[in-house]
Amino acid sequence: MYLTEKNTIPSVAVVVFNHFSPFHISVPSIVFGRDTLNETFFELKFVAGEQGPILSDIGMEIHTEAQLDFLEYCDIIVVPYWRTIDERPNEKLLNALCRAHARGALVVGLCLGGYVLAYAGLLAGKRAATHWELEQDFSQRFPEVSLDTNALYVEDSGVITSAGTAAGIDCCLYVFRKYYSSTIANRVARRMVVPPYRDGGQAQFIDQPIPVTTSDLRINALMDNIRRNINQKYSLDELADSVMMTRRTFTRKFNRATGMSFGEWLTAERLNLAQDLLESTDLSIEQIVAKTGFSSVLIFRDKFKERYEVTPNRWRKTFHQ
Repeated sequence: MYLTEKNTIPSVAVVVFNHFSPFHISVPSIVFGRDTLNETFFELKFVAGEQGPILSDIGMEIHTEAQLDFLEYCDIIVVPYWRTIDERPNEKLLNALCRAHARGALVVGLCLGGYVLAYAGLLAGKRAATHWELEQDFSQRFPEVSLDTNALYVEDSGVITSAGTAAGIDCCLYVFRKYYSSTIANRVARRMVVPPYRDGGQAQFIDQPIPVTTSDLRINALMDNIRRNINQKYSLDELADSVMMTRRTFTRKFNRATGMSFGEWLTAERLNLAQDLLESTDLSIEQIVAKTGFSSVLIFRDKFKERYEVTPNRWRKTFHQ
């Protein structure tokens, strides 16, 4: 419980801009607003992050209750989105965020809101999270930030950032728990019909493509044959002989063709098939292990959790059709 010593209600500023996303501003509104539990746990206000009308990307308009000077007094500042990664926010906003953080306010950037915090310099030398599709861009723009490529949200030295879209809910519930008990935060989650805490990170949602074909016809034919017989055991020497190469040449050409070692590729193919079987069938874990070629249930579970940050059973509960 993080409630102030004076036992006052924490104040939350949600900073909004033109071309806002209705979903992204609704997340902190629901979590920190009074409508969810019909009790006031936070004083919530919308703050104009810039001059002029504040219109959404679908034509909705929001009338803000405060200007940037409110950031000088509030306990929590939430930047729920940003309209474009290429645009640097106005300096008045960036300076206000820096001053608020310096005096001890908790500053939160949801999804692209993390870009605003990074442009302000608040993430320099800190760990941060962002949407998995933007990791490369974020790292190139802000090399001084240590990006956690799997986390749903990250807190470092009074600054919190989250991954995309729904991860904003996880992040806001986390902030709620910082100020109040998990029991109350769980009540909010139940009212919203969302889990109070999600297992795993972004890894379970990231599209991780595996090469289907390469420029090497012999490697392509070999990959197709292995996919049809994925549950068999394979050795590098036998595979090299089958394509009339030495083991060393095969290893080099396979890596050049796919960007992966043969072992990495085979494991990825087996895990992809396991994903499909977990989602679309009721096969037991033992049956899936037999069909995918893993040598044991233990090894399968270890490899699956290493890649997706969740167990096979948790994956099935989340994605089973």
